[in-house]
Amino acid sequence: MNRFDWPAMLRAGLGGLRLTPAEFWALTPAELRLMLGQDGAAALSRGGLNALMARWPDEKGDHDAG
Repeated sequence: MNRFDWPAMLRAGLGGLRLTPAEFWALTPAELRLMLGQDGAAALSRGGLNALMARWPDEKGDHDAG
């Protein structure tokens, strides 16, 4: 039986990734593993995020409140 190590995932998510409890519990185990760089996928770096933001920029007004 392949057990999921919830205590370790909680420590990694809340402590390492600095997620709030609500953010942590909203993730699927696959999403959490991806964020932690497990399963052969590397965690998104600042450079990777910047490249994604440059390729797909927000349209003006996407995040404006007024």
